[in-house]
Amino acid sequence: MISVSGKQYKQAAMAMDDTFDTPNQSLSIPKVNILTMFRLGLFQMGLSMMSILTLGVLNRVMIQEIAIPATIGSLVLAIPYFIAPTRILFGQMSDAKPLLGYHRTAYVWGGAGIFAIAAFFAVQVMWQLNAANIGDTWIWTTQTIGWTAVLGFMFAIYGLAICASGTAFAALLVDISEEDNRSQVVGIVWSMLMVGIIVGAIISSSLLKQLDANAPLETLQAAINRLFIIVPSIVFSLAIVATAGVENKYSRFLNRANKGNREDGITLKGAWKILTASPQTGLFFTFLLVMTISLFMQDPILEPYAGQVFKMPLAESTKLNVFYGTGILISYGITGFFIVPRLGKARTIKLGCILVAFAALFIGFSGFSANPSLLKSTLVLFGLATGFVTTAAVTLMLDLTIAEAAGTFIGAWGLAQSLSRGIATVIGGTVLDLGRKFLPDNLVLAYGLVFVLEALGMLLSIWFLNRVNVKEFQTNTRQVLASVLESDLDN
Repeated sequence: MISVSGKQYKQAAMAMDDTFDTPNQSLSIPKVNILTMFRLGLFQMGLSMMSILTLGVLNRVMIQEIAIPATIGSLVLAIPYFIAPTRILFGQMSDAKPLLGYHRTAYVWGGAGIFAIAAFFAVQVMWQLNAANIGDTWIWTTQTIGWTAVLGFMFAIYGLAICASGTAFAALLVDISEEDNRSQVVGIVWSMLMVGIIVGAIISSSLLKQLDANAPLETLQAAINRLFIIVPSIVFSLAIVATAGVENKYSRFLNRANKGNREDGITLKGAWKILTASPQTGLFFTFLLVMTISLFMQDPILEPYAGQVFKMPLAESTKLNVFYGTGILISYGITGFFIVPRLGKARTIKLGCILVAFAALFIGFSGFSANPSLLKSTLVLFGLATGFVTTAAVTLMLDLTIAEAAGTFIGAWGLAQSLSRGIATVIGGTVLDLGRKFLPDNLVLAYGLVFVLEALGMLLSIWFLNRVNVKEFQTNTRQVLASVLESDLDN
C-alpha cells in the first residue's frame, strides 16, 4: 500500500481542480467552476441513492413483504429525520472546530463512512425482527419489541451520520459560493440529487429484478443484503470524490470574516442567540416544516401503493423513482438558471406549491384506473412540480443564511427539513393505516387520503411564505452577530 501524506494529498487534490480552472493570482480564491459544481453534486447523488434504499426498498419490504404495520414501519424509517436537532450542533461544530484540519470535508467523509455501514446492519436487524414475529399477523412480544428497539437504534446511528455529513456539505456550498452564482450551484448540485434517485432506482431495480411477488424469504434476504453492500460502498466513494480538495481551494469561510469575526470564537450559546435574533427565522422554519411535510407525505406509501393497487412487483415499484426523478431533474435544470432569475424565488415557490398540490391529487386519482402507465406519468408531473418548489426554496434558504454563521443556519434549516420529513413519513404511514381500517374494501380511497392531505398542506405553506422578509432577517441577525462577537471577544 502506498502511503500519502496530508500535504501531498492536498497538493494532488488541488492539482485535480486546476485542470478545470483558469489561472488565478496566488492570493485570490478562484470562483468555483461548472465542472466542480457537478463534482460536488456527486455527494448529493449518493445521498439520494441511500434514500432509495430506505424509502424506496425497505418501506415496501417492511409494509408489504414482511407485513409490519405501516405505522411502525414508517416510524422506524422516520427516526433518522427526528435526529435532526443534532444538525445545529454539527453545523456549529463544523464552524468552530476543524476536524483533521478541515471545517467541512472531514465531517462529510466521516459521516458518509458511518451511514454506509449503519445501513447494512439495519437490514440485518430487520431480518431478525421478521424472524421474531410468529404467524402471519403482527403480534407484540418481548422479542419483537426488543428487535424493534434495536432497529430504531440502528436507524438513529444512520441518522446521526447523515446529519453530520449533510450539514457540513450544505455549509460547504455556502462557503464556496457567492450571491451571483449561488442559484447555479444549487441548481446543479440538486440536479445531481435527482440523478442519484434515477441511478439508485435503476441499480436497485436491476439487483432485485429476479424477485417476483411470491419470492421465498431466503431469496429476498440474499437480494436485499447484496443491494445494501453494493450501493453504500458506491455512495461512500462518491462522497470522497465529490469533496476532495474543494474546501482547501474554494472555501471563503475564513476570508469572509476578519480576525475578530471568526466563528470559532462563537460559542453554541452565541450561535443560538444569532439564530433566534429575527422572527423571520421562525417564520421561514415553519414554512419549511409545512412545505416539506406536505411534499414527502407519500414517501413511505408510494411503493406499497404501486404494489397493492397497481399490482407492480418489487423491482418495478422501485423503478418508479426513475419517473419521479426524471421530472425533478428536468425541472432543476431550468428552474435555477431560467425560472428563478425571471420570476423571483418567492413567486417560483408559490407556483411550485400549487403545481405539487394538483400533481398529488392526480397520483391519487390514477389509482381508480389501476394503470401503471398512468401512475408513471403522474409521477413525472409530480417531479416537475417538486423541482420548481425545492430549487427556489433552497436558494431562498441560502439567502436566509449569514456567511459568518453558515454552519449554524444550515443546521437550523436542515433541522426543519429533516424533522418535517420524519413527521411526513409517520403521517403517511399512520393515515394509510387509518384509511385501511375505516375503508377496508377500498384501497384506492385509503391511499387517496394521504394524497389529499398532501395537497392541502402545500397550499397552507404558501400562507407562511407570504410572511417571510429576507431584508428584515439580514438586518436583525447582523446586528445580533456583532454584539455576540463583541461579547465573546470580551470574555
